[in-house]
Amino acid sequence: MIDPFGRTISYLRVSVTDRCDLRCVYCMAEDMTFLPKRDLLTLEELDRVCSAFVELGVRKLRITGGEPLVRRDIMTLFHSLGRHLKTGKLDELALTTNGTQLAKFAGALVDAGVKRVNVSLDTLDPGRFRTITRWGDHARVMNGIQAAKDAGLKIKINAVALRDVNDDEFNDMVAWCGREGFDLVFIETMPMGDIDGDRTDQYLPLSLVRARLAEKWSLEPIPDNTGGPARYTRCRETGGRVGFITPLTHNFCESCNRVRLTCTGTLFMCLGQEDAADLRTPLRRAESDAPLSAAIHEAISRKPKGHDFVIDRRHKRPSVGRHMSVTGG
Repeated sequence: MIDPFGRTISYLRVSVTDRCDLRCVYCMAEDMTFLPKRDLLTLEELDRVCSAFVELGVRKLRITGGEPLVRRDIMTLFHSLGRHLKTGKLDELALTTNGTQLAKFAGALVDAGVKRVNVSLDTLDPGRFRTITRWGDHARVMNGIQAAKDAGLKIKINAVALRDVNDDEFNDMVAWCGREGFDLVFIETMPMGDIDGDRTDQYLPLSLVRARLAEKWSLEPIPDNTGGPARYTRCRETGGRVGFITPLTHNFCESCNRVRLTCTGTLFMCLGQEDAADLRTPLRRAESDAPLSAAIHEAISRKPKGHDFVIDRRHKRPSVGRHMSVTGG
């Protein structure tokens, strides 16, 4: 699949649910209204759509949410999709999670063929964790991360940089991830959805974060690429990788190789644009995958050159109205 700008689309991120067991302040409103279960694609339908993408050239699948591991019977989807790893049609089946369910599912994920998980963790402080997530149990997440490590999963920690919230912890996170052998990626807050707050207060440019880190650590740019938008450095002191995802200060659109499928069957060709394609209708219209494949190709032909993310300081409104949990990150 080639988009209008010559980029090969080889990476599909799939939201399997909009539900989450946390309410992170930059991601969701505290009083969220979630989709009725009848609106969601079944696990069998999700497998069929993902498999259609694999047949069209997708080499990497990432399962996201909300929190994907709260969906009932989710491991049946992982095990089913794992067959594409065995045939060689798929290079990687990965997961993004908040870590609350990892202690329960780490072993099963490995059995399904998952080798790498991204864990969203913005603080190492239990009290601050509860504040950011509104009610999360920090110890449960840390136990889940340890279980994933013990199971042999490669772990990347994703930390959203929040001004006056966690910006005094970044050095500690670099040191901890270095000791544990985890990759660490800092992410700028993205202006998506109504979150009961003011993003202009949260926003912290990663150019400033990197400059502050450079006062303590030697961060050497490296060409490593895990298929996503992060630009990586190697920390000389710890030997670990530290990455930066900068949708606002330095966007990553020129090399974008990914599209995002929601749990309702809507395909977003760009995280920062509202244009979308309905894949649920062709999926359910015929037993043949031909209408579905045609709809996918048509959608890819509309993939934009880049996003329009901006922190709107005048109106304090999001660039994109839908919540990150709806799109799947």
